[in-house]
Amino acid sequence: MHRLTVQYFSPTDPAAFDERYESTHVPLVRALPGLKSFTLTRPRPLGTEAPYLVAELWFEDGDALNAALGSPEMAAAAEDAAKYDVASTTMFSGEVRNALK
Repeated sequence: MHRLTVQYFSPTDPAAFDERYESTHVPLVRALPGLKSFTLTRPRPLGTEAPYLVAELWFEDGDALNAALGSPEMAAAAEDAAKYDVASTTMFSGEVRNALK
């Protein structure tokens, strides 16, 4: 599996961010080709600063992730994400492996 992670930090208006994210951004992300799972987490800091929201988008493999990254659906999601009034956004991807095996 490959995962794309997006971290959103300190929205100016958390209630407005939440409403817009759920009503507009979530449907855009759900439309991504090859998306296997889409999770949202509101982390609680454990002694350090934590993001306000973490979105994880899961794909079968690197090819599926790359196809999604180049899709019109991702372009629409990226265009929407650029409109959010947050202090910062961090995005990264990588192959996920089970370290218990």
